[in-house]
Amino acid sequence: MADEEEDFLKLDLQVCFPLYAASNLLTRLYRPVLAEIGLTYPQYLVMLVLWEGAPQSVGTLGARLHLDSGTLTPLLKRMEAAGLVGRRRDAEDERRVLVDLTQKGRDLRARARHVPLTLGAGLGLTPEEVVQLRDSVTRLVDTLSSHAAGRPGDNPPSDE
Repeated sequence: MADEEEDFLKLDLQVCFPLYAASNLLTRLYRPVLAEIGLTYPQYLVMLVLWEGAPQSVGTLGARLHLDSGTLTPLLKRMEAAGLVGRRRDAEDERRVLVDLTQKGRDLRARARHVPLTLGAGLGLTPEEVVQLRDSVTRLVDTLSSHAAGRPGDNPPSDE
């Protein structure tokens, strides 16, 4: 019985490790492509959300990206310093901070159009396999998010 329990502690039997490794390797694959347009991977994710529709509250950005405000706020400050976004208090609710694209941030979208195609080509998967993988991982993220939301001590991102 002890041997069976120890088997569960083998690295190759963990679900978390290949996800962790894939995430790290994928981020490394993105790094040089994004460097050409002056973005880090987390900044690219923020820009994707804002290009879908801006302005967004800090809380909404955090929820979409699964980032807490302690991680998101310094990221947004750097993006604001780079002239990509602007932050302002919501006139309807002073507690909320809205993040909007600057003209430079809007213009960057055209330069970023090649990023998904470039990275998709680097994965060595067919377009159908990419969609299937994305859908499977999205289901996992949804399941993990639901699980995390039910745990005491997990706080949703604030709208600071």
